[in-house]
Amino acid sequence: MTTTDIPRPVDKGPGRPASGKRSRGAATGGLRQAISATTLLWVLACLYGLPVLWFILSSLKPASDLFSYPLTLVPHNPTFSGYLTAWRSANFGQYFINTATVCVITTILTVGASCCTGYALAKYDNKWLKVFFVCILATTMLPGEVMLAPEFLVARNLGLFNSFAGIILPAVLTATGCFMFRQFFLTVPDELVEAARIDGARELSIFLRIMVPLSRPIMLTLAILSFQWRWNDYIWPLLMLNDPNKFTVQIGIQSIVGAQNINWSVLLGASVISMIPLIAIFLVFQRYVMGADINAGLKD
Repeated sequence: MTTTDIPRPVDKGPGRPASGKRSRGAATGGLRQAISATTLLWVLACLYGLPVLWFILSSLKPASDLFSYPLTLVPHNPTFSGYLTAWRSANFGQYFINTATVCVITTILTVGASCCTGYALAKYDNKWLKVFFVCILATTMLPGEVMLAPEFLVARNLGLFNSFAGIILPAVLTATGCFMFRQFFLTVPDELVEAARIDGARELSIFLRIMVPLSRPIMLTLAILSFQWRWNDYIWPLLMLNDPNKFTVQIGIQSIVGAQNINWSVLLGASVISMIPLIAIFLVFQRYVMGADINAGLKD
């Protein structure tokens, strides 16, 4: 007669906690970390948001209340006179059209050029491409003010002075955009590209049908940044434009500042008006800026 030994359960020692206690302890620790991180983010948000809130609320104050003591955050008698005066005193309608035209065209060209450049730098093994990438990164070490004089001379000699093309073309290729796309395309598995080549896809088809759809989050992120950069740009349009009908929003805001005095209520109202398109663009497109599943076309 054969007997089978049935293993007995191992007794828990006094120093060995139960698995349920360990899981509850881990969950409690994770919850504490999440709460501490959330608290820190809320503190940082308040620190960054308080000056913006003060700025917006100050634009609703009459000019006589802006420097009254003691300072108050909430206006006692809110008024939109600063907004109305700013809109009437400056040709903001034309400024908005000019700035929007420059921003949209520049953003489209910047995203397209950066996407092509980043793909070539990431997926083609060539030593000269690596040297070219180092030269692109080297431009980030130079202050923008150093490049103003040579860029202005080149644009003027090309006949681009006092034209929108003179503002758009020098801003198309950015080191930040090329770096963002290159780093993203490096994370795309090479097997995905090789599989497309085995199936007979050409290089242009691989780029347009595979790489461009995968890089949509980076494209939208760079588009938001590029639109913001061009909308807030002041020095370069000031150098390139001398026709008031071609001025951008930032130059229009500067024209409100008088030689002897500054109407702060009007200046704050104009500044808040200039912020509205940027806020709208960010709110509309922020939900599209998310991670892409770059392994969707691969088998495990």
